[in-house]
Amino acid sequence: MTYSIVARDPQTGELGVAVQSHFFGVGSLVPWAEAGVGVVATQSIVEPRYGREGLRMLRAGTAPVAALEALLAADPGSALRQVALLDVHGEAAVFTGASCIGHAGSAESPNARAQANLVAGPRVWESMVEAFEGASGSMAERLLAALRAAESHGGDLRGRQAAAIKVVRGQATGDLTVDLLTDLRVDDADDPLDQLGRLVERSTALSGLIRLLSTAGLLSGEFAASPDDVAASLAELERAQQILGPGNTEPTVWQGILLARAGAADAARVAFERARAANPRVRELVIELAHAGMWTRPADELDALLPD
Repeated sequence: MTYSIVARDPQTGELGVAVQSHFFGVGSLVPWAEAGVGVVATQSIVEPRYGREGLRMLRAGTAPVAALEALLAADPGSALRQVALLDVHGEAAVFTGASCIGHAGSAESPNARAQANLVAGPRVWESMVEAFEGASGSMAERLLAALRAAESHGGDLRGRQAAAIKVVRGQATGDLTVDLLTDLRVDDADDPLDQLGRLVERSTALSGLIRLLSTAGLLSGEFAASPDDVAASLAELERAQQILGPGNTEPTVWQGILLARAGAADAARVAFERARAANPRVRELVIELAHAGMWTRPADELDALLPD
């Protein structure tokens, strides 16, 4: 009653899993991912234990084929399951139970495995791996391309409702803000893939903000950024602002703060005024950010840059 894909990017090592189904909140059940370990999709008459226990086995070093065999052997309802596991090395295992509702099956490519049941036909799962391998962009964008390909070939026979994408690093750092690259869900929508595409785009726009905030001397503490770092950060924030559009000017607020910290007073004034178009409380916002350590010079210097 679902179609999904698990995949690995051989260049970056990133691991991803994506799903679409006419099933409310499918993202809470089907996709499982852990940085440095692997990804799992469990569907048909879904049993989340395959996700939890599958990742546990992969984490312990069990090969995907052996892990799946053990999970199936312990499950009296295995004939109703459809499962795919893929580990950090790109090894994978896929199973479609004999009682899964047709059309049901799976396809593989060098870097992906796709599986589907209760769909229009085999081209649904075949097109997913083809689209993933042929797509460009981020892992999330390539997974989205696979979902769109499945839908273009008929998708779920019941229609559309929910979709999700998860992407993790191939090598874990222990920092979840770094290891979990994408975790997006649309739980109930007339066109979940369009909604998911919008979220993927916005996630791409804002994904660097935590990194910028965590860079010592850039947006907090004593200013210590080089001119090149300032220029690159401002450009990244401008790209984010262009994606978000005029209704959300948070990137422009951060541009203003960075410009002010770098001594570009006139440009900072322009940025803060521009940000006020969507958020009339910019003055209050920036003052609170300053109190949190994002301004270390006299308060009246910053106050002179803020709109009334």
